[in-house]
Amino acid sequence: SDSRDCILEPLSLPESPGGVSAVEGSPSVPCIFCEEYSSLSEQNQLLKHMIIEHKLVIADVKLVADFKRYALYWKKRFSEQPITDFCCVIRTNSKAPLEEQDNYFLLCDALPEDRALREKLQKQRLREVLEQQQRERYDTDFRGTCMFCDKEFTGNRSVLLNHMANDHAFNIGLPDNIVNWKEFFSVLQKKIDSLQCLYCEKTFRDKNTLKDHMRKKQHRKINAKNREYDRFYIINYLEFGKSWEEVQSEDDRELLDNQEEDWSDWEEHPVCAVCLFCEKQTDTTEKLCFHMEEAHGFDLLKIKSDYGLNFYQQVKLVNFVRREVHQCRCYSCQNKFQSKKELTSHMEETKHIAFLPARSIWDQPQYYFPTYENDTLLCTLSDSDDESMAGKRKEDVPVISEDISNIEALKQSSVLNQLLQEEMNNGEPRC
Repeated sequence: SDSRDCILEPLSLPESPGGVSAVEGSPSVPCIFCEEYSSLSEQNQLLKHMIIEHKLVIADVKLVADFKRYALYWKKRFSEQPITDFCCVIRTNSKAPLEEQDNYFLLCDALPEDRALREKLQKQRLREVLEQQQRERYDTDFRGTCMFCDKEFTGNRSVLLNHMANDHAFNIGLPDNIVNWKEFFSVLQKKIDSLQCLYCEKTFRDKNTLKDHMRKKQHRKINAKNREYDRFYIINYLEFGKSWEEVQSEDDRELLDNQEEDWSDWEEHPVCAVCLFCEKQTDTTEKLCFHMEEAHGFDLLKIKSDYGLNFYQQVKLVNFVRREVHQCRCYSCQNKFQSKKELTSHMEETKHIAFLPARSIWDQPQYYFPTYENDTLLCTLSDSDDESMAGKRKEDVPVISEDISNIEALKQSSVLNQLLQEEMNNGEPRC
């Protein structure tokens, strides 16, 4: 059977692309005082060791760009001079007896030498990351498989990233904003393989359930709060001691500070709607309807009027036509074709384009869901003119009140009074 008969993935109409990238492996990091070593992934264990065994506390360690080089530098300096020449001394239990008191040493960027080291490591890391990104930008040896449709791609990383953004609405950023793409892609692929949603990070029983969840919940994105991904984005290396959230919040504050500026010359770019049968795009629904009628003989406004379609019925009709055209199938005679161009030519020549199938075929709940997730045409549909006219006609119907000038006569001649008399005569109430 033709694989296009089943649409298992959400589709997207053509729009701007998106992309991704990351950093180094996990080298061993030495203790600043002894021969203890730990991998970078177990850095917290090493910090705990230095606090318990050597009473050393390193402030804001998460802002140190290269912890291994940082530790090696201070290991050398502490071997040359006493630790008290560099660190603040924090005494705990100061009111207790002397033998119960402890001295802890705080190493932080309040020390000029420490701050200079941190800034140097930050610049050095940024230079290395930019060099890595430059290599990836021009690398043509990449080979990878799409996480959603198992289609294989070779060449530059941007080919796969653009495919996932355009065909699966999975946009994790522009390729030029990402570093160490292969590691990043591997991390994402492992999560998908372990049946974990990339956004809410819940685990599911099988891959189909996971894909269905990510599509319906619009979870085809990564969790921005997961710090695991920070190392794959250039923005996190740009400023010393600042994460992407802090850099972004500064940009937002600048916008708020400048909100009094004159925006009268601002021109919003119109959102384009795409033709049901070709790639033609227009900036208004009226232009698109005119194009479809003139170029293809499909009069959407006439169909809406003749069928008396409300908004939701128009949505179902558009999604039905989109689906049939995507599958290269004539919705009138059900013949299939090799390409959309062949289908359109057939439908125009046979006039099948104007003959919709029975209403029961396309007026189904399944067509509430868009065939293309970014179908702008759906947002510009309006309710049927007939419905609005019907509503207007109802408003125009005059309502004449009863003449209540003689209230006693009205009570005696009222239909309600006659019904009440019948009830009393019958001796039993009506149900």
